[in-house]
Amino acid sequence: MENKKPQITVSATINAPIEKVWMCWNGPEHITKWNQASPDWHTPKASNDLRVGGKFTSTMAAKDGSMSFDFGGVYDQVVPHQLIAYTLDDHRKVTIQFHSNKNETTVIETFEAEGTNSLELQQSGWQAIMDSFKQYVEK
Repeated sequence: MENKKPQITVSATINAPIEKVWMCWNGPEHITKWNQASPDWHTPKASNDLRVGGKFTSTMAAKDGSMSFDFGGVYDQVVPHQLIAYTLDDHRKVTIQFHSNKNETTVIETFEAEGTNSLELQQSGWQAIMDSFKQYVEK
């Protein structure tokens, strides 16, 4: 019997139309500008093949060079302007829903927790990245 991993959800409502939100979420040239949980981290490189079976990867690194890690996976489902589902390299599942309401878009991301860090730490880290995304798109 398979152990069910706890699910964590983070979200943000962005004051921007779905087309801009989708482009900024998925474009590697944008991902490198918003994908960090705190100002002392950054994403120096990202690639994205946004299609079922396509792969994505991003390198997240401390700006002082003390550590870095790759974050990647394979897309299971892509419905433009509505839904993205993928499986991370460590086999955890992630879904992202996009809900458009005129010039406002709500992004809801649900992911299976990993077993190393506390659920609270994982939620706060992923929410911080979501908040960074919101700030980037709205500026």
